[in-house]
Amino acid sequence: MSEGVDLSAVLAQPGPWTYAYIEGRGDAPQVTERSRRRAVIDRLDECGAPPADVEAMREALDEDGGLPSPSVRYLLARDGRIEADERFLGPRLGPELIGHGAVPCVLPLVRHRATDLCYVVVETGREGAQVRVERAGRERIEASEDIQGRTDSLPKVQAGGWSHLRYQQHSEEIWSQTQGEVAEAVERLVREHAPRFVAIAGDVRARQLLRDHLGTATRARVVDVDAHTRAAGSDDAALGSAVAEALDEAVRADLAAVVDRASAGGGASGARGTAEVIAALQQARVDTLLLDARLLDATQTLDALDGPPWVADGDGDTVGAARLATVPLAEGLARAALLSGARVLVVEDDLPDGAPRRDSETPPPLAALRWSDGDASAD
Repeated sequence: MSEGVDLSAVLAQPGPWTYAYIEGRGDAPQVTERSRRRAVIDRLDECGAPPADVEAMREALDEDGGLPSPSVRYLLARDGRIEADERFLGPRLGPELIGHGAVPCVLPLVRHRATDLCYVVVETGREGAQVRVERAGRERIEASEDIQGRTDSLPKVQAGGWSHLRYQQHSEEIWSQTQGEVAEAVERLVREHAPRFVAIAGDVRARQLLRDHLGTATRARVVDVDAHTRAAGSDDAALGSAVAEALDEAVRADLAAVVDRASAGGGASGARGTAEVIAALQQARVDTLLLDARLLDATQTLDALDGPPWVADGDGDTVGAARLATVPLAEGLARAALLSGARVLVVEDDLPDGAPRRDSETPPPLAALRWSDGDASAD
């Protein structure tokens, strides 16, 4: 499976391309799932996909993704080879897309990847901990460590007196030593994976001791979950809710950061509107492109080019590049951004809390720039 491919490197290769953005295999009866896969193959034939691409897609679809329903899948093929095969937990973001052409539809993959954030989960107790590196929208755990502490500590509830105090101190020392080992594992995974946050659940005292052992930078990423998930019969709902809330907050922070950067210097650090954003893309000045999801329904089109500057508005100069295809506005902007090394974020139709937005008009494209006009760093 070609998961996590460098999309900019893939798009720089010549087409034509065959693509499919579809629902993943669900829990429907086997005959129903087979019928759905056959319908995808039929549509690929109808849109003119070459037999080699269709066969590659067929083989990929026959593989069991193993994700719980609902899930989605994005497949991209060229010359009979699967170039991208990515699966995400959750429902589709927009309609099913199946096609073949000189330029593939990449925004579905971009939208899912925009919230594909890495984080660390720690479930700790006095006897040890499990530490996992997870990624939003993915079921696969990227890394996992189990830390087993010493077992010669005694419960704090003992007979009174001097012996009880000694046992209490002995247990506290061992628990602290165990959480020190957990902290070492957490710090190592933070350095290796650069997660957005570290969610810590488990025994209250163990969580306190663990935080004390973490470095300042890692402590700043901690999301404390008041739930002892390692206890017998415990429920993971509190942990799941805390992780979901932290992910929503991270997405909101990313979007706000782009707006703030674009607004810096009285707006000189940003490009607003289709014309300004196209001009910035053609100069490879865009650091992050921000698109509203409703722009995907815009009727305006752009020219996708086979080389820099990658996009033109139909009337502009292509600077020697050839026109590959006419594509929807949002697709053309996103493709040019990816090919020029920019990040693409999408403001979805609903707010993170599920409430619909009430904007009367669709916000135009917005870009935070690598440099502003007259910036010496552009030289």
